[in-house]
Amino acid sequence: MSDTDDLLPPSVDPNTKALGIRRVSMRNEGSTRSVMMVRDHVVITDEKESNTGPTPLEMTLASLCGCEGVIINRCAEAMRFQYSAVEVEADGEVDQRGSRGVQGVRPYFNWVKMRIRIHTDESEDRLARLRRNVEYRCPVMNLFSAAGVDLDVTWERVAPC
Repeated sequence: MSDTDDLLPPSVDPNTKALGIRRVSMRNEGSTRSVMMVRDHVVITDEKESNTGPTPLEMTLASLCGCEGVIINRCAEAMRFQYSAVEVEADGEVDQRGSRGVQGVRPYFNWVKMRIRIHTDESEDRLARLRRNVEYRCPVMNLFSAAGVDLDVTWERVAPC
């Protein structure tokens, strides 16, 4: 059996492009604090020292966790996989010398460790299929992977809440 044999069929017509544009605007007033507008949502990033919002790199981890939640839900619905909750934690190592201009040191994560706790009574086989499909489809996880970030993802099945 190949890796693709276990993938869910697409939920859209594979022969028709389904392009979308995402827009974010930002204003920065000469500090580390940036205020973004995402549709009608305000998002603030800052550095730890002034601490008026998460750092941009913390936001990328938040995006990874949130994207996993969306894709888990979509794949679970397609599989009729029952779960009552999912909890995701992510830690990432970054060498701050990279964003401060040291040549040869990348300015983004070296590695990310993610722990996914899914509350379900589903079998280990079905959980493994869910995981394969989520990792195949998650846009943010695939961005991290394409950037060469070492991803260590652990899934744990726990009793439904």
